[in-house]
Amino acid sequence: MSMLTEMGKQAKEAAVVLSVLPTPRKNKALCHAADALLAAKDEILAANKADVEAAVAAGIKGAFIDRLTLTEKRLQEMADGLRQVASLDDPVGKVLSMKTLDNGLIIGQKRVPMGVIGIIFEARPNVTADAFGLCLKAGSAVILRGGKEAIGTNKKVVSVFQKALEEEGLPGACVQIVQDTNRETANEMMRLNGYLDLLIPRGGAGLIQNVVQNSTVPVIQTGVGNCHVYVDESADLEKAVRIVINAKTQRPGVCNACESLLVHESLKDTFLPMIGKALQEKQVEIRGDEDTCARVPGAVAATEEDWATEYEDYIISTRVVKDLDEAINHIRRYSTGHSEAIVTENYTNAQRFLNEVDAAAVYVNASTRFTDGGQFGFGAEIGISTQKLHARGPMGLTELTTTKYIIYGDGQIRE
Repeated sequence: MSMLTEMGKQAKEAAVVLSVLPTPRKNKALCHAADALLAAKDEILAANKADVEAAVAAGIKGAFIDRLTLTEKRLQEMADGLRQVASLDDPVGKVLSMKTLDNGLIIGQKRVPMGVIGIIFEARPNVTADAFGLCLKAGSAVILRGGKEAIGTNKKVVSVFQKALEEEGLPGACVQIVQDTNRETANEMMRLNGYLDLLIPRGGAGLIQNVVQNSTVPVIQTGVGNCHVYVDESADLEKAVRIVINAKTQRPGVCNACESLLVHESLKDTFLPMIGKALQEKQVEIRGDEDTCARVPGAVAATEEDWATEYEDYIISTRVVKDLDEAINHIRRYSTGHSEAIVTENYTNAQRFLNEVDAAAVYVNASTRFTDGGQFGFGAEIGISTQKLHARGPMGLTELTTTKYIIYGDGQIRE
């Protein structure tokens, strides 16, 4: 029996326990895990420091290192996220409908746990806590397979969670980490039918496409974010600057960061120099069309590839468009369906943008950085689904459950 098959077997057994675990016990376990996370702060940060140093020594830099790095603040946020999940309503067991047929059968539908969820992700240690918390509250066991760069951190965090669970009388196998980070283990995990009920990839476009194309386990596609902000002709320019700067620079290495800026042509002589200066003060490289390069000193010419690129870095592509129609058409062509925003004071244009732009989250006069389970009030999130089946947008507790029909009879048989 392979290592992953054994993990799958243990996860199935743990999932049986979780599927009938009362909400108060789940909440108590989550709060205990949050306390344990902070109690092990020094050990976790030491493991993370070693991971970061190894990544830097390997030549990795920029936004990747930011995603990999844990600080006391980020560790506190991970613990807070677990407590927030504990405070949320439990979707498991919720009856969605109930009706009586003419033959007397009473048919209902209720939410039930998914079972065992697998998550393949890259160098984001916070995902370990988010996935553990959400899956536990949703009544499912989870098998995690993180990137090699964060393996020391992830192993330590999972060991803390497992000990906390066992102290609560629950199986440690409710959460497991794949310690072998070779590509072969990821490929084997994609074929773990019979043990995994759902597989969720979190990371860059290459990882996600590999899982989507090669998995025999059902997959929810998440998170590639080529997100746009369109500044309409009626926009409040100071508001637009705040939104664009936040969307691009507040944390550029995440999937809801703005990667492309579209500007109405009537604003090219006013807004472009203004936003160009503001972006460059934040060390953002601007790759623009001819109009942009003519008005923003230091901007470089964009290529066709730039319009479709998720940089996850201090880089933004910028284009002047003649009107709302051209902005929407550009987004339709290059968007990954994640998060799109318009800055406008025109109600009609705002409504058209909301109605005609096809994305998981569409904003009027707000930063794309809000596409996040915590910001939406879901607690931690498992990822941002950019597909349309089962779940779309930030995936919280409800999206990690499925449903089943429950039928009450009194001896009825089918004629």
